[in-house]
Amino acid sequence: MASHSDTLVVFFGATAGANGGKLGSDEREIILLVWQIVDLRENKVGKIHECFVKPDSLELTDQCKEETGLTVDDVINAEPLDKVLQQFQQTVSSEVKCLGRSSYTLCVNSPLVIRQVLHPEASKKNLVLPECFFSFVDVRKEFKKCCTNAGPVQKLTTTSMLEYVGLPAVSEQSMGVREVRSMVQLILCILAEPYNHKFSCVETVKYKFDSGTCSKTEPVDSETVIRARGLPWQSSDQDIARFFKGLNIAKGGVALCLNAQGRRNGEALVRFINSEHRDLALERHKHHMGSRYIEVYKATGEEFLKIAGGTSNEVAQFLSKENQVIIRMRGLPFTATSQEVLSFLGPESPVTDGSEGLLFVKYPDGRPTGDAFVLFSCEEYAQNALKKHKQILGKRYIELFRSTAAEVQQVLNRYMSTPLISTLPPSPIMPLPVLATPSFLPAACSTRDCVRLRGLPYTAGIEDILEFMGEHTCDIKPHGVHMVLNQQARPSGDAFIQMKSPDKAFLVAQKCHKKTMKDRYIEVFQCSTEEMSIVLMGGTLNRSGLSPPPCKLPCLSPPTAYAAFPTPPAILSEAALYQPPLLAAPRPAQTATHSPAHALAYYPPQPHLFMNMNMNYTAYYPSPPVSPSTVGYFAAPPGAMAAAVAAQPHPAAAASPVLPQPGALVRMQGLPYNTGVKDILSFFQGYQYAPDEYSGVVQMNEQARSLIQPKEWLCL
Repeated sequence: MASHSDTLVVFFGATAGANGGKLGSDEREIILLVWQIVDLRENKVGKIHECFVKPDSLELTDQCKEETGLTVDDVINAEPLDKVLQQFQQTVSSEVKCLGRSSYTLCVNSPLVIRQVLHPEASKKNLVLPECFFSFVDVRKEFKKCCTNAGPVQKLTTTSMLEYVGLPAVSEQSMGVREVRSMVQLILCILAEPYNHKFSCVETVKYKFDSGTCSKTEPVDSETVIRARGLPWQSSDQDIARFFKGLNIAKGGVALCLNAQGRRNGEALVRFINSEHRDLALERHKHHMGSRYIEVYKATGEEFLKIAGGTSNEVAQFLSKENQVIIRMRGLPFTATSQEVLSFLGPESPVTDGSEGLLFVKYPDGRPTGDAFVLFSCEEYAQNALKKHKQILGKRYIELFRSTAAEVQQVLNRYMSTPLISTLPPSPIMPLPVLATPSFLPAACSTRDCVRLRGLPYTAGIEDILEFMGEHTCDIKPHGVHMVLNQQARPSGDAFIQMKSPDKAFLVAQKCHKKTMKDRYIEVFQCSTEEMSIVLMGGTLNRSGLSPPPCKLPCLSPPTAYAAFPTPPAILSEAALYQPPLLAAPRPAQTATHSPAHALAYYPPQPHLFMNMNMNYTAYYPSPPVSPSTVGYFAAPPGAMAAAVAAQPHPAAAASPVLPQPGALVRMQGLPYNTGVKDILSFFQGYQYAPDEYSGVVQMNEQARSLIQPKEWLCL
């Protein structure tokens, strides 16, 4: 530390590319190192040393040649960086010993040469830097303490500082020697009268990244956070910290982002200890991690907390063991036990504290997700575990890859709570008049006021589509964005958008056709509402024309409580597709003491119903006919209110061929193929249903689905 050191080593470096204020911004290698010792006790200086460094790429930019006066011939016969650093350490140690001093600290005119050049280059070349390069003093900041009116630190140069104290500029042809001698003059000046300065402001470089957790209540300064994009999918927090080597990342300050399917999307949010380090990180925009270049942008503290913040005590306890290597396991059998996982990893990969070093990820109801996190005490054990990647446990192959503390928290947040970065505003819990609410599925007609997007990236969401539409977004009807899912309930790459008029749809098709979204070009066609409705209901739209859905949808009628929706004969109402929350146990019917003035409809408070893990959309069930960024959902009514709503007569109820009585529609999945009506009725034993309603049971052989009409809400 400089406060205890009695010797300063004035240090300067130049690269084969940009120098000065842009030093290190272009990833060019070091070609010149210059240093000189200053004895702080006796105000004496040692011999100046100038060493050329041979880079791996013998190519100097014109700017470098002009500023440094060096050519390729000057460095072609020089020693590589590791040899020069070894020579530096031996020379300095010898001189300090000859002076009778015990320690020394580097002094630079900018942190760039240490943070942006030496540490990143040593990291890429797998060099171990001497300990002296992990602490230094900045002569500009020390000068600012003595001369508070000298101007902002970032704008100070050796020439301007010499001019401020009335010293002549150093005349020297060599750039490195000139800068070192100028710094030495400044140091001797502020050590003497009237300043009598003591060097004490030491900056440090962290030896390694410290993993940890972050609480959602912890304040995070937005001026300290960046977003890195284009990361290799297998990157860990240590890999990202290595990319930003030389800059100090806050403890637990690396949060890997996951996509809608829970997989890494190549992005990470990184939090630094202060804004100065964040600004230096932004200078690494499009620097390389292996063969990939990484984009670096500003981010906010709120974004970081939504990804890395957590409140789970289980996670906090799991991650309380510091300095552990975290491995994520994916694809585990749902019946896998801790002992089976430990046996799978084997004795060459001992898990920290045995089963306590395992964290199984579960749904809120306790069902396993197939994910688990494992702690290892050292890198060797983790490497042995990674060799098990795609080996078989039970009847499934297991994926293993490096993970982070922030990813543990993020995965737990994803499964145990609401989406991490919600695009929905808070929805008020209030009733919605049915008669005042239009159906979310449009009435079928031949008006060509819709457009179809084809070829969307599978990761595209509503926000991506709105951004793709650009200025035409204002012409979209409310709830007019419809994503189409395939039979596995995954994005199909298609979407339909309702425009305010056929002219607007024609204009969008002309302007946006073959426009790119995430490096993919998107086909945009004008179509009618009828064509859109048929595709949403499971039909197909191709060059041969329209093909109807593979089932007769008119046989599925909505419950009476929702009959107020004006639904076309061939279209299911939105309420029929999204059932309200169902009660876990039967209860006696409650009679309303008064009749409400209007029929009321309620929607479950789940912002992303199309992400519901329990829903399995097939060709018989269309994608959600709503725009999740614009629709509010409302809480289910209490029992009395639900009974009152169900008891209201409505003309549409009498026309229903399947549900002639008030009731609720329940969907069952996973039935044995030989299941009969008696088996289903036996399954519902103890619940209220009328004998004359047995006809409410419909079997679908293709998917082994059944529909039954109990009197009370049920939870399946």
